[in-house]
Amino acid sequence: MTKSEVLSTIRQVGLLPVLRADSPEQALAIAHALEAGGVTVLEVTMTVPGALKVIERLIAEKGDSILVGAGTVLDPETARAAMLAGAQFVVSPALNPATIEICSRYSIAVFPGALTPTEVLAAWQAGADAVKVFPASAMGGAKYLKALRAPFPQIDLIPTGGVSLANAREFLEAGAVALGVGGELVDAKAIQTGHPETITENAHKYLSILAEFRR
Repeated sequence: MTKSEVLSTIRQVGLLPVLRADSPEQALAIAHALEAGGVTVLEVTMTVPGALKVIERLIAEKGDSILVGAGTVLDPETARAAMLAGAQFVVSPALNPATIEICSRYSIAVFPGALTPTEVLAAWQAGADAVKVFPASAMGGAKYLKALRAPFPQIDLIPTGGVSLANAREFLEAGAVALGVGGELVDAKAIQTGHPETITENAHKYLSILAEFRR
């Protein structure tokens, strides 16, 4: 899949689950529960034990049906390792120009984290394909995202941190190109307690909110 196709898919799906887990097995179980809920984009964070192996396995098993990226990428070395594992996009909680540069060199979509207007602009000027606004809720949530969108209508923003079923539509109305959702959707406890269907049901709910908003 080309970089432009990756970006188009993420915009079309509008949901970017942030997968954190305590083990590779748990991560794979979460991924399967999300897929059952209709989610076709997934960000495997580098905080997952054996994250690169998880990415490799998901690409091998689900590469035709799920777009798999790497999250919590803090430096260009990790970004390159993720690419070699098959990651189709790279996400970071912070702005590291060298990470953006290496992703651009290899035509991999990159979404660095930023919070202030200065950081958002710096990320875009460095070559970001979209900017992850993190932590969005800590700065005022959807109202803050709307305030950022006013001077930067040309920059795609992905709010992450505190996005929930209760405020998902507000973020969409504020101009989010996609929603980065962590614990509110990717609930490791649901796997630990033997209830993966909870994740599947919540995935359906998020996708329903997106579909209703677009109508």
